[in-house]
Formats: sequence, C-alpha cells, structure tokens
Amino acid sequence: MRTRTTDIRNIVILTGAGISAESGVATFRGPGGLWEGHRVEDVCTPQALAHDPELVHRFYDERRAKLAKVEPNAAHRALARLDAQWPGELLLVTQNVDDLHDRAGSKRMLHMHGELKSALCALCGVQSEWADPLPPGTPCPSCDAPALRPDIVFFGEMPYHMDVIDAALSRADLFVSIGTSGAVYPAAGFVRTARYHGAGSLELNLERSEGSAWFAESRLGPAGTLVPEWVASLLG
Repeated sequence: MRTRTTDIRNIVILTGAGISAESGVATFRGPGGLWEGHRVEDVCTPQALAHDPELVHRFYDERRAKLAKVEPNAAHRALARLDAQWPGELLLVTQNVDDLHDRAGSKRMLHMHGELKSALCALCGVQSEWADPLPPGTPCPSCDAPALRPDIVFFGEMPYHMDVIDAALSRADLFVSIGTSGAVYPAAGFVRTARYHGAGSLELNLERSEGSAWFAESRLGPAGTLVPEWVASLLG
C-alpha cells in the first residue's frame, strides 16, 4: 500500500455533502431523514417523478435557485489548487449536484450524481445546460419532446461515469474521501476498490463515517481546515 508522498502520483478524490455544507448547502439527509423537509422517496426516485412531477421539478428548481446564494469555500478552492498544480493523474469525483467545485476552478472532475444546472431529456437522453426553472413538459432543445427532467441520478438509477471512475481507482496510488457519509453506494465502496489495487487511503471528515474502518487514516475536523492543510502538505 502506497502511503509516502514520494510514492504518490495518481490520486482519486471523492467528495460528498460535508464539503458543501460549510458553504451553506443543505446536506443530503437532515433530522428525521428529511431532505429539506421532504422524504427522499418523494423527491429523488423515478417513482416520485412519475407520481408527482410538479413536486419533483419544483424541488430541484428551488435548489438550483439557491446556488446563487452560496460560494465555494476554502476546501473547494484548495482542491482546485491541487487540480491545477498536481503533475500526476488526478480525478475529483463528487457526489454533490451543486456547482461549487466548478466555480472554484476544478477541471479534472466528474459529477457522478448529476448536476442541478443541467437538464436531461427522458426521451433522447441529451443533456443541456440549464439555469432557469424547469417545469414539467419543458421541450427538449434537441428533439423538441416535452420530456425534460432534472439531470439528477435518482435512487435506483446508475450513477454517471462509472467506467471512468473504476479505471481511475485501479490506477490510483492514493484515494481520499472528503465529507462523505460512507453510506451511499456505489461511492461507499470506492475505498475498498482502491485498496484492492494497492492504493493508500485517507478520510477527511467532520466525524467518522460508516466506512471509516476501511481507511488507513482518518482525520476529523471541518473540511475548510483539513483539506487546505492536506493539499499544502502534498504540494510541499
């Protein structure tokens, strides 16, 4: 297992709700399992979309509008710095659907659970940049079908880019998880995949996650403090 900085060239980083929470973005599940006052089953499943499209579309419209009120924090900016300066391979995979990593300047990154500022055509599959409200029945810019939906990976749907992520994990010298619960799969299994291929592993989290036991090291504290410190030590 590669743990010394001199042994590290290829890095895979996973970020979750904890990193954006410090910017004021609501975490995935709050008290009682509610997501901003709603059951996840009512706003984040294909069944919910089919049963009450007005509610689902309105829910993501509200979350998209809230992005204008939040800014990237020190952790987002530190990862963008690492992206810009790291000479080896680097892949930042985020479970978050906000645009804070993008606005901070990260380039070598993937949104595995979709993006609030994107719309997906349920008929032709085309993804379109989207910043405005998205009511049910909005026509697709590509095929004109009234089939646009939020470009969010709902529970029961396959996350995006899994082939690219798996390939990066197989080459990684270091896997780092930041601000994740360790409860949502397949992302929760990334540390085991990376370790299987010989990578070192590091968890940066406010508290121990459900997957902490799989990491070689866990550092506990705010992402806005831990991430810049780790990036600074890595870049030397």
